[in-house]
Amino acid sequence: MGNGGIMVLCPECDTDLDIEEEDVDEGEVISCPECGTDFEVITTSPLELKAVEAGYVEEEEEVEEENEDGDNS
Repeated sequence: MGNGGIMVLCPECDTDLDIEEEDVDEGEVISCPECGTDFEVITTSPLELKAVEAGYVEEEEEVEEENEDGDNS
């Protein structure tokens, strides 16, 4: 028995993710060390993770590039 991390399984590969409930905040993104899948922390008590959609960050970068290209005044 201990007051350490909470045993959470990666939804993708079932690897044990040793996560300290106090060390993560809602909205934080963590990665599985085995499969590399990124997860967003939805709630911290109880700890709930949601897979981050692939391409999410890339879409934001594309929008920024479009705005820069449109500023040719």
